Amino acid sequence: MRPVSNQIPAVFIHVRDLKKSVKWYSEIFGLHVDLDTVVSPVHNVPMKGGTGLTLDDHTFDDQFTHQPSPNPIANFLAADIDEAYEFLQQKNVKIVREIERIGKKFAWFNFSDPDGNVLMVCTC
Repeated sequence: MRPVSNQIPAVFIHVRDLKKSVKWYSEIFGLHVDLDTVVSPVHNVPMKGGTGLTLDDHTFDDQFTHQPSPNPIANFLAADIDEAYEFLQQKNVKIVREIERIGKKFAWFNFSDPDGNVLMVCTC
């Protein structure tokens, strides 16, 4: 075994307001969450597959400055890119890059969360 494994157990997304972000991500993914159970500084959003999603508000880190990346920090799978795009638009999610298509099966677009973190939806 190597000292650093080629596995990603979780992706961290840095947020300003943990409860607000947990609510937003839960609505996007269709998850039920009891916001009374959300406690700073982190919340693990239940995800399918092997990689987790951790929202982190850095409550205990007074040196932290939130600086969202202008590039996607994670991508989420969609079976139908057009349906995903329309769904996010109906939720008033900011689309920051329109749908791009490569061939007949692969497509993606970028959107941002309420903290300005850029994320991607793609087909495979």
